[in-house]
This record gives sequence, C-alpha cells and structure tokens, in this order.
Amino acid sequence: MDFRKQQIKTSVVACIIDEQGRTLLTRRCIEPFCSQWVMPGGKIDHGEAILSALHREVVEEVGLEVSVEELIDVYEHIDIGSNGDHYVILYYRCRLTGGELKPNGSECTEARWVTEEELPTMALPPGCRYILGQVFPHLPWGKLSAAIDVAGEVPDQLQMPRS
Repeated sequence: MDFRKQQIKTSVVACIIDEQGRTLLTRRCIEPFCSQWVMPGGKIDHGEAILSALHREVVEEVGLEVSVEELIDVYEHIDIGSNGDHYVILYYRCRLTGGELKPNGSECTEARWVTEEELPTMALPPGCRYILGQVFPHLPWGKLSAAIDVAGEVPDQLQMPRS
C-alpha cells in the first residue's frame, strides 16, 4: 500500500469579462493542461489571502489589474497529470481596471479576448469549460467536440463537478 502524503493544491482563477462581453483566455505553456486555453490564475501560497493571490496571479501572468465582482463557483480536478494531483480551484468573476495585456511567456504564451460565440469552440480544460458554462449558459457547451480533456476523452466533470 502506498502511504505517500498527498496535498490538495488550492488555486484561484479570474474570469475577466470586458465591456464588450469578451472573456480573457490565455494559452497555457506548462502542465497541467499545456497548450489549452484557460483563464489567468494560479496557486495560493501558504499564508496568502485568497483575493491577494488572485490579484498577484493576474498581474504575474498577463500584466492586468482587476476588481473582483463575485465568486462564480469552485471546481475540483482530481487525479491530474503524472503525479495524480488534486486541485481545488476558486473561480471569480472580475472586471478589468488597468494594466497592459502581456502574457508572461513562462506560464502562458498567448492571451486574447474571446467573444461569447467563440468560447465553446476553444480547447478548454474541464474546469474552465464548466465555469464558462455557468457564466454563459445559453451557449452550446455540451454539443461540441472541443470538450475533450488532455487524454483525448470527454471527462465526467463536464456534467457536474465532483464534491
């Protein structure tokens, strides 16, 4: 029996929607979900307040300042990657308040504002797809083949996050 100690990685993600209704997505260049489109965010450091982590991560990844409007939902990714990592991710709806859009290159190689209509066609990890499905429920989320995880399979999490 393997008794290695496992840790849950807690992260924050900013769902930034501009005045034209576009959502900011970044192309991830690190695992997990390398080469997929995600919203900016990352791990909460030990002793760091949740919203401080959110602001720090957005500035570090894309150079933008945001104001937080509300918690959208929490999503879990379980048994991800070669280490079988467990992530608990808090997704916040945010509004752009300043800065200049510039992907950092070490975590994301591209950043772009995506229209509502484009969102379901993007290569998104399950958590991102689930959250955007809550923000834009009128879009055809379950009907497109872009709902594929990194292993090339349609994940169970698309139906409902695990509790």
